[in-house]
Amino acid sequence: MSTKIKWGIIGLGKIAHKFASDLLLLNNVELEAVASRDLAKAKVFSKTFHSKKFYGSYEALFQDELVDIVYIATPNNNHAQLTILALEHKKAVLCEKPFAINKQQVFKMIEASKKNNIFLMEALWTRFLPAIKKIKSSIENGEIGAIKYLNADFSFKALPSIQRIYDKELGGGSILDIGIYPIFLAYLILGMPDKIIAKAHYFESGADSQVSIIFDYKNAQAVLFSSFNSNSKREAKISGTLGEIIIDSPWNEATSFSLIKDGNEEKISIPKIGKGYAHQILECNTCLLENLTESSLWSHQNSIELITLLDAVRKEISLVYAEDL
Repeated sequence: MSTKIKWGIIGLGKIAHKFASDLLLLNNVELEAVASRDLAKAKVFSKTFHSKKFYGSYEALFQDELVDIVYIATPNNNHAQLTILALEHKKAVLCEKPFAINKQQVFKMIEASKKNNIFLMEALWTRFLPAIKKIKSSIENGEIGAIKYLNADFSFKALPSIQRIYDKELGGGSILDIGIYPIFLAYLILGMPDKIIAKAHYFESGADSQVSIIFDYKNAQAVLFSSFNSNSKREAKISGTLGEIIIDSPWNEATSFSLIKDGNEEKISIPKIGKGYAHQILECNTCLLENLTESSLWSHQNSIELITLLDAVRKEISLVYAEDL
């Protein structure tokens, strides 16, 4: 592998456009190829983001010997299948969150990574933002004392035209699509809860339209919410015995936060590269150049524990996908 990492992208929707625009900002990467089941769509995407090649099937991209790593941005229901297929073709994989529909699928993906000795990471891009890394280190250094309360939401009024949001067969619903962000933040700061309480409303398809969640810990609680029914401010608050941190909206794209302590408020701004996806791309590049199969910042175990929480919330609200049966 050369020092310039050659990327491929499959699933050329809205998120892939954001990802590709950030990829173009980096010096040590090339967009080698893109693929869609719609060849015309792949051609337009390729022209827009200057990829060297475009394909009308995912399998054709997996067979491209020059592609080092594939970013998978397809609907949730085929993340596992396509990740395993890419790994079997000896392609490193960055797979969009949620990693898969359930824990059983995640186990199979990680098993394929280990079997082929190939890098695999979940695209939990918020984890790699400089502001989030700073917030985590500040909390670990005890700057706001012992954490007692965390509150985070992610809510917006979804357009009827966004099929994947409503379609249960595609792994739709708020919990997997956007609820994963508040759950991730609670997990990042407080770890695995002792008890989970959740209540949901549903679309006609059976996918969840909104969910309210409480994570109960021995000495803390997290109150979390996701919804496609209405807009929210999308701030996050982390309260400790010595102070609190308020992450500015939209908190999952964080570039600034307030540290409030002893009656004083300090505003801290830490810019991101582009739309923020660049930081996870840089992490993948570093891991590949060091011949690693997983990231220490967002490891396979982190993905297992996150999907365990998502499974537990779904069990609490009786949300079952075909992949669970």
